[in-house]
Amino acid sequence: MFTGIVETIGVVSELNHQSEDGGTTLTISNASSILSDCTLGDSISINGTCLTVTWFDKTSFKVGVAPETLRRTNLGSLKKHSNVNLERAVSASTRMGGHFVQGHVDTVAMILKIEPDGNALTFRFRPKDRAVLRYIVEKGYVTLDGASLTITKVDDAGWWWEVMLISYTQEKVIIASKKVGDEVNVEVDQIGKYVEKAVEGYFAKGSGGEPAILEKMVDRMVERRLQATK
Repeated sequence: MFTGIVETIGVVSELNHQSEDGGTTLTISNASSILSDCTLGDSISINGTCLTVTWFDKTSFKVGVAPETLRRTNLGSLKKHSNVNLERAVSASTRMGGHFVQGHVDTVAMILKIEPDGNALTFRFRPKDRAVLRYIVEKGYVTLDGASLTITKVDDAGWWWEVMLISYTQEKVIIASKKVGDEVNVEVDQIGKYVEKAVEGYFAKGSGGEPAILEKMVDRMVERRLQATK
């Protein structure tokens, strides 16, 4: 679990593509500030993707990236010297400055437009998977390349949403250095998914064809009312 508050920006110092399984091993450097308490097997978010530390020293660490992760995220487009957002998994003493982030990327989104607004920047994104838009709500949260950001505008018909980066945030995350056409990893707020599933449960019939929960509730209310009028 993460908070979406990027701790530091690391640099890809080495990529080793594994031809036998299609995966990749990444070596991330410039990460000394998050490695002082690191142990093998720890989880670190790289551009919003939860990955396991397989080796580390004082300044660098390695992770393995599976083919499925490469297909679903923008990690497959990383090159040597690429910058990446880094965050350690939460601890008992972590301040929840962002929101609950799992590090499980839902889709990628392309930058459609970057527009200055004073000293801030407004970014417009179009997701590869349009279905995630139902979880994108104005003033809600979205995780972009591991950074917890507030949604400022949504256009479902136009297939996009916007976020604003203040000048301070521009210095702390890699999105500010990206250009129109570049892609970011997207994880929607998990609360929306849980609410959706809970609500669906009230309307969906059971696996054996039994009535939905809401239908059962209505039937019981009608039955009580009929009994009361007898």
